[in-house]
Amino acid sequence: MTDEYYDLIVIGGGPGGYVAAIRAAQLGLTVACIDATVNARGRPSLGGTCLNVGCIPSKALLDSSHHYEFLHGQAAAHGIRVGEVALDLDAMMARKDRIVGVLTQGVAGLLKKAGVTAFAGHGRLLGGLRVGVKPLPGEAGPERVLQAGRIVLATGSRPASLPFAPIDGERVVDSTGALAFSAVPQRLGILGAGVIGLELGSVWRRLGAAVTLIEALDTFLPSVDEALAAEALKTYRAQGLDIRLGTRAHAVRTGPAEVTVEVRSATGEEASLSFDRLVVAVGRRPNTEGLELAAAGIGTDARGFVEVDDLCRTSVEGIWAIGDLVRGPMLAHKAMEEGVAVAERMVGQLPQVEPDHIPWVIYTWPEIAWVGATEQALQAAGVAYRVGTFPFMASGRARAMGETSGFVKMLAAADDDRLLGVHVIGPNASELVGEGVLALSFGASAEDLARTVHAHPTLGEALHEAALAVAGRPLHI
Repeated sequence: MTDEYYDLIVIGGGPGGYVAAIRAAQLGLTVACIDATVNARGRPSLGGTCLNVGCIPSKALLDSSHHYEFLHGQAAAHGIRVGEVALDLDAMMARKDRIVGVLTQGVAGLLKKAGVTAFAGHGRLLGGLRVGVKPLPGEAGPERVLQAGRIVLATGSRPASLPFAPIDGERVVDSTGALAFSAVPQRLGILGAGVIGLELGSVWRRLGAAVTLIEALDTFLPSVDEALAAEALKTYRAQGLDIRLGTRAHAVRTGPAEVTVEVRSATGEEASLSFDRLVVAVGRRPNTEGLELAAAGIGTDARGFVEVDDLCRTSVEGIWAIGDLVRGPMLAHKAMEEGVAVAERMVGQLPQVEPDHIPWVIYTWPEIAWVGATEQALQAAGVAYRVGTFPFMASGRARAMGETSGFVKMLAAADDDRLLGVHVIGPNASELVGEGVLALSFGASAEDLARTVHAHPTLGEALHEAALAVAGRPLHI
């Protein structure tokens, strides 16, 4: 029997995979997309980690919890009087699930519209650009075999684990479990004060939990510009997050009513911390399980990432890998851009994904977003630069919103004024950083932004003022 043939087979239906499949279909290729994700009801659910148990549900809860906190502590300052504010966690979770459902069904619709054939199952490499599709658990039938002209691996990542803190789904959970609590824990411990830990901690703190984040590193958010990280740490602690830096957990004991974490400080001081629930949020690792990489001749590095070149090609001709499987930041939009680029390279186009122009965002409040180099990175590299900053406290729009925390920081080369980095901590930073990404992508200077008209009153004016400040001529501070 002849194997079913496709010009391209994509293994993984997350942001990188489904976007690669759609773009390839737009370019005239016959495409199949294989995905093994199932939802809480055990049904196939496209969209990968991002849509199902990551970016989308976490942002839904962040938004809902932000509204809840606003009504409790800030509405009165706006002249809004409300009665007793009560939390309906079941309704909040149901809203989150509806959003996820709409978007995952939307991905299925997009693939169908583009003419992509979707397979629900576990994809694995069989050699010779052949792919096996195993049925999902609980489904009957033999493994299906497909033949490809090319293959893209896009199976994403999964939460990293700790040997002394096994996930039991009750007292100890990973990030997925922390998005589905049935009740607000009185005491919530989180191992890891990185992006995931801070976002989850913010959700549950707003809803009433006493949250403690245990971080082994002495430095808070080391990948963030030091000035923003310092401001963020001060703000988070003022909000009520108990962030313990330089504190390493080394043992976890679970009991019928609580979980106890044994920790050791950098000075060797021992302590026992007790919580109702514990979240393990110590990062993510590539999800290569079941792909049969070694049998296919594809190598991985010491951390488990699939080895690729600058164009996302593996060592096996005709097989690419993208997104969280490969080097670089584990970000959905990075995976999407790599997916588009790979599809276009297959038909002879020459797209380029510039790693230094990929934005980062932490969706706490205030938000943190940045693109390009940090000040500490420029110092370490010996690059001469100038700095311009502008506080949201001096922004008319931020003042009107009642959101004056944070600032914009802009870094430009000392010799030619070329923008090197744009950093924002403040309201809607995730949206504001887009202007910085565009500016860096076009090789703009700080003066280019300083000469660009920004509407008044807007938060975007803070970027304009920071650009003016690079040249020492801000107008509103």
